[in-house]
Amino acid sequence: MRIVTVTAPGGSENLAIAEAPTPSVAPGELLIEVMAAGVNRADVLQRQGFYPPPPGISDVIGLEVAGTVAGLGEGVSGWHLGDPCVALLAGGGYAEYVNVPAGQVIPPPPGVELVSAAGLIEVAATVVSNFDHVHLEAGETVLIHGGAGGIGTFAIQYAKALGARVIVTAGTAEKLQLCRSLGADVALDYHDDWAEAVTQATGGAGADVILDIMGAKYLEANVGCLATDGRLVVIGLQGGRKGTLDLNRLLIKRATVTATSLRGRPVAQKAAVCTRVAERVWPLIANSAIKLAPETRFAFAEVAAAHQLLESGESVGKIVLVW
Repeated sequence: MRIVTVTAPGGSENLAIAEAPTPSVAPGELLIEVMAAGVNRADVLQRQGFYPPPPGISDVIGLEVAGTVAGLGEGVSGWHLGDPCVALLAGGGYAEYVNVPAGQVIPPPPGVELVSAAGLIEVAATVVSNFDHVHLEAGETVLIHGGAGGIGTFAIQYAKALGARVIVTAGTAEKLQLCRSLGADVALDYHDDWAEAVTQATGGAGADVILDIMGAKYLEANVGCLATDGRLVVIGLQGGRKGTLDLNRLLIKRATVTATSLRGRPVAQKAAVCTRVAERVWPLIANSAIKLAPETRFAFAEVAAAHQLLESGESVGKIVLVW
């Protein structure tokens, strides 16, 4: 089978198509013939050498795929050869075939083309698990950084479906308009003083929940934007790993700062998240409460260009690789 290999940690020029043995299906797993794979920020970090796969996981990049069932492991039921599916992975997605624990495989959302579905499962699992983690509720205000990206475009719509008021940050007029079109109540240019704008937009109360992809760069400002009993959840470190945290400010607000990662969780936890996505999110897509974000497709042979686009900051929505 063909895979995408990283010849050496570094730039996108180190991505290449190579040959590898097709894996045999393992007990409790499904073998998937991959039609398409989503491209995520974690893929770039792994290529650069900063985000290695968990122990025992393939070193092939890729955290989400769509395709068809090509093999059934011992003990797996409810699936048939040829069934369409999407899967949440810990790695191995940039390949023509991949083995996945059965609990991390679900049918694609009804009415969604399989290639487009490849870019849904990871963002849906990330957003749903994190909003569950911080207990986002109807009537609360959520601040979403990176509103025009894959996570952001989904998070806006899911938060609105939960009944929340949504504030987002993004970097261009086009991206801000996209966020508004997806339901954002307030869209702020992050080049401006977005923290002050959040304070004004909330009448001084602050945001009940903040979903943050930036990490250290935004830490102080995010804590300043939190409401009383507010919850900041960090899911990315695009702005660095180490920041200053004013514990007294946190204490006065009775606020919470937490950070989560989906990739390294135990299989049972990821299976529960996938079940939650199928039960909660897929119906919202079926009834158009959540619409597909803009999507850019590349052939797998153009994987370097796909990574370059993601790193440029110019992409909106999802990037998908197709065999």
